[in-house]
Amino acid sequence: MGENVTDKKNSFKGLSDEEVKHYREIYGKNILTGTKGKHWIEIMKGLIKEPMIFLLIIVCTIYFLSDQLTEGIIMLAAIFIVAGISFYQEFRSGKALEALKKLNQPFSNVIRNGINISIRSEEIVVNDILMIEEGQIIPADAEVIESNDLSVDESIITGESLPVDKSKSRRDLYYGTLVTSGWGYCKVTDVGINTKTGKLGIIIEQITKEKSPLQIQLGKFVNLMAAGGIFAFVFVCVYNFILTGDFIQSLMHGLTLAMAVLPEEIPVAFSTFMALGAYHLIQNNIITKQPIVVESLGSATVICLDKTGTITENKMQVVKLFDFKSEKEIKIDAGISIPSSFHELIEYAMWASETIPFDPMEKAIHECFNNSGNPNDTSRYEMIHEYPLSHHVMTHIHSFGEKIVIACKGAPETIFEYAELNDSEIISLLRIINGMAEEGLRVIAVAKGKNLIDHFPEDQSRFCWEFLGLLGLEDPPKKNIKKVISDFYKCGIKVKMLTGDFPLTAKSISEQAGILNTEKVLTGKKVMEMTIEELKEYVSTINIFARVFPEAKLRIIEALKSNGEIVAMTGDGVNDGPALKASHIGIAMGQRGTETAKQSASLILVNDDLSNMVTAISYGRKIYSNLKKAFRYIISIHIPLISVVTLPLMLGLKFQNIFSPVHVIFLELVMGPTCSIAFENEPAEKYLMSEKPRMNTSVLFKFNELFLSVVQGLMITAGLLFILIYSGNRQYDESEARTLVFTTLVLSNIFLTLTGRSDNYTILKTIFYKNTLLYFIIGITLLLLVMSLKAEPVMKIFEFTLISASDFLMCVITAFVSVIWIEFVKLFRKNQL
Repeated sequence: MGENVTDKKNSFKGLSDEEVKHYREIYGKNILTGTKGKHWIEIMKGLIKEPMIFLLIIVCTIYFLSDQLTEGIIMLAAIFIVAGISFYQEFRSGKALEALKKLNQPFSNVIRNGINISIRSEEIVVNDILMIEEGQIIPADAEVIESNDLSVDESIITGESLPVDKSKSRRDLYYGTLVTSGWGYCKVTDVGINTKTGKLGIIIEQITKEKSPLQIQLGKFVNLMAAGGIFAFVFVCVYNFILTGDFIQSLMHGLTLAMAVLPEEIPVAFSTFMALGAYHLIQNNIITKQPIVVESLGSATVICLDKTGTITENKMQVVKLFDFKSEKEIKIDAGISIPSSFHELIEYAMWASETIPFDPMEKAIHECFNNSGNPNDTSRYEMIHEYPLSHHVMTHIHSFGEKIVIACKGAPETIFEYAELNDSEIISLLRIINGMAEEGLRVIAVAKGKNLIDHFPEDQSRFCWEFLGLLGLEDPPKKNIKKVISDFYKCGIKVKMLTGDFPLTAKSISEQAGILNTEKVLTGKKVMEMTIEELKEYVSTINIFARVFPEAKLRIIEALKSNGEIVAMTGDGVNDGPALKASHIGIAMGQRGTETAKQSASLILVNDDLSNMVTAISYGRKIYSNLKKAFRYIISIHIPLISVVTLPLMLGLKFQNIFSPVHVIFLELVMGPTCSIAFENEPAEKYLMSEKPRMNTSVLFKFNELFLSVVQGLMITAGLLFILIYSGNRQYDESEARTLVFTTLVLSNIFLTLTGRSDNYTILKTIFYKNTLLYFIIGITLLLLVMSLKAEPVMKIFEFTLISASDFLMCVITAFVSVIWIEFVKLFRKNQL
């Protein structure tokens, strides 16, 4: 619901619903063409370029050219199945990304039917009346119709870094530019591709593509395997041709090996995990600006928290007043009138606030003024000038007729300098400030000014200031914040608070919130005075930073990063942008965050609830853990697949060309869904949240983890070689040997999947983990195996023969033994711990 726009100065009616519909039909939606998703034809073109699809097309073509129609039809069907699975996974991932883009769309305030409402920026139409303010990205081309100290950063279009002042005389506003100060009302002139930004082709995408350390590692691994596949293909082709002289068969065996070597499941699994992970986070009110952030969530070692609205309720009220003239201090209670001697103090605090306040502190000041009983009529005054926030101080100038009001509020230490107080006065005031701060109150000072020259000075400090007094405002910690911070500590994450508040206030709130080691507080001024080496030492031990400003925040973040920390940071203001961008994981607030903060951040907490970050970290660790399980599974199962194609040939065994592309593609169809769907759905293990955060730049696998995966693959290979030798000793023909080896490999794959569900817990525990998809895929795999062993048409295609119950039992035992040994390793490690 909106609210009536009653302020005389801003009494714009805006468009009616009928006019909105009319202008949308003429000018369209406020969308740039670059925001459209991929067409299905583009997806299909991309699939054809996939190495596995390319190999299948070659194999299919060779089968048809050599009159092996049945095998050719099977390969053609396999192409459609593999392409269908890939298409489904990309479609599913695309849906998740589209949901992210939709949620990432900014909202804008417009006036329609005389009511102030918030709508998605894409719904803006030509002639809409927009309300813009500091920190907002302008959502369409427009013209200023009313403004106050409005300036805009147009560097995205002009390349000029200095903000441009805007008024009725210089009123053009452009889509995508940033409001750096002030506020204004404007009328939309162009939307979507008709904007200047749209015509220039500057497409601002919410989700950008950039490679993470993990992506780089995986890319190198896949490229290495692809190079190995090419070498193996050439070797097997040439070696087979030398032995047999049959070029077509040699080519087919080479292609079989190339298909076995290529780990095409890895990029598919990675993109599926990231996109679905981002989609699942949406369900927990967390928007990821970039899906690859999901893999980084579990690696944060430090989280830097803003105080107001993150740790505290962001619901302020004035609870104490100190009047400098009378040297009296009062506590404000509901229902108790405020003495007239305090009226001027409250009135000037109100003058120094926005006319229509958005900030909780300014709302509290307005509420205090309205309840004070002050008889002065302030509604006829007009704000004629506003100085940008500088050194935590804000100055407003109002006028009514000949009367001019100059009001200033902000950081006490700065206003002390402005008012030129003597040392004894400052010492006395600091004693009062410390008393308020020890109670956890936010303390601001108020002053009134006189202009001694015939024009307003460029710097607000150059007025002649008279100190009026102090306001103490209360913003208590959120009820759940102690548990949230405790959960961060349990995750091994260090917590630091960065605030613009007075040091004692910061210390009091941090203690109430449960932050550890709050004895020492470092101010923003001290941060800027230190060398980087000194600061690196201080940030490792100090958890509370007070009176910090944008440059100090950025310096703290950079120092933490220099110490090797993986830094997460929360922010909501325009000035938080640089620090949010500099941090590894920038976290913006969805409700009170400015568009600048949201664009700079990698995560957005939709409902401003920090407890969702604990959920996000938990999910990030789960995703990374399951991704490792999937990749280890891929490594382990590819080793026997490659070995069974190459080793019989190299060792001169009786059955040298046991598998054809038909067998490999069957196994690929089983392995793909297992690693990218089944493992993605594995529940998080309890120990994950008590582990120390991993380093974001660390390798995917430790040596012992990779070693175990390779050994698992070699053990399955040993089992398959045993079956081959067993078949030769029993004088089985090639089709019988092929049937036994294939059966053993498929069963080994199932056992490998079941044992790979946990690094620490045995199958006796993981069998009870809830994962319906995994058991469904295993069930489908067993059904297909039975069909290949019993259905004559399928047996013919696979060149299988019926096997006895005792031989099938031998396959089961061999597969079980070649995999189950890892469970004893888990038990041994658990006992060692």
